[in-house]
Amino acid sequence: MTTQVNQYGWKALIGSAVGYAMDGFDLLILGFMLTAISADLHLTSTQAGSLVTWTLIGAVAGGIIFGALSDRYGRVRVLTWTIVLFAVFTGLCALAQGYWDLLIYRTIAGIGLGGEFGIGMALAIEAWPARHRAKAASYVALGWQVGVLGAALLTPLLLPHIGWRGMFVLGIFPALVAWYLRSRLHEPEIFTTQRAVAPKSGKLESFKLLIKDKATAKVSLGVVVLTSVQNFGYYGIMIWMPNFLAKQLGFSLTKSGIWTAVTVCGMMAGIWIFGRLADKVGRKPSFLLFQAGAVVSIIAYSQLTDAGAMLIAGAFLGMFVNGMMGGYGALMAEAYPTEARATAQNVLFNLGRAVGGFGPVVVGAIVSAYSFSLAIAFLAVIYLIDMVATICLIPELKGKELR
Repeated sequence: MTTQVNQYGWKALIGSAVGYAMDGFDLLILGFMLTAISADLHLTSTQAGSLVTWTLIGAVAGGIIFGALSDRYGRVRVLTWTIVLFAVFTGLCALAQGYWDLLIYRTIAGIGLGGEFGIGMALAIEAWPARHRAKAASYVALGWQVGVLGAALLTPLLLPHIGWRGMFVLGIFPALVAWYLRSRLHEPEIFTTQRAVAPKSGKLESFKLLIKDKATAKVSLGVVVLTSVQNFGYYGIMIWMPNFLAKQLGFSLTKSGIWTAVTVCGMMAGIWIFGRLADKVGRKPSFLLFQAGAVVSIIAYSQLTDAGAMLIAGAFLGMFVNGMMGGYGALMAEAYPTEARATAQNVLFNLGRAVGGFGPVVVGAIVSAYSFSLAIAFLAVIYLIDMVATICLIPELKGKELR
């Protein structure tokens, strides 16, 4: 069995990570630009918010559709289609004249973005040897955080000079880089081998394989719980917390921005650490360790009032809450066969993303009705549920031969 990562493995990884970075970059610059877009196109707050909502709806739909297509026609081929779709409609966003055409462009661009996580994970993991699979997954997951960090640093600098239309044009360039990298890749060997020997399956076969028997359905349920908690915790903390710090604790915009940057850096460190840990001690122990760390760090964080301590603790909070992103790709790749691998990655993760979208709403409602402490306690409880799901539903699959 090969234990070294070859040149193709690195090329596949970079092509996947750049696309996922583009996903994070695009969604965050949109959030930064909503005020400018609203003023220029005379949008209501509801209309402005719907641009984000429909981008995410498009991403969920695109993930499900393109995940299944990539299991049928190929990872590289479908990722090349999706990147072109995203680039074209992101460019059209810069030409939008009103709400409805911009909404259509954003939704279709979101559909193009949808396949990045799952198909990119499948491509990278199929190209890497078994002993480094979680590491490969962690590198792809780091792409999102790099994109978010890039957007947080570049948008405040460039938006006043090039405007929101210029920012959409800028968003095309990462897509062009990803397209260039992918156009020089061939399909992973395991995919081409499987397609050569497997009988032609029905259009819905890859979806059926997610629940083909009791054991597989159990794993699928477990993964949905894990990805739901992952996204719920991430969006609940990252979208709502800066607002809380500013309004309740008097953090300035600059200090809230520093908190976000420090927390994102903690998330990046957590993803990097998780990938290496999962390859050494196993997927299940790593998930349980980080879930327990999330419970402890959330509770500890809720007791802090000193601004400096909260900035430092934010890094540890981010590390445990988001570090597990470094393991989902490997877990799902090992749990499902090649003919359903990208479908599983996209369907199960996007179901979790859909549930996680309610995170800011639920956390905000608890704060409004009760208190910050209760909202924090609620987040800690969902990670305890995460631990129960991991123990009861998730098997240890470290080193399993892909089939």
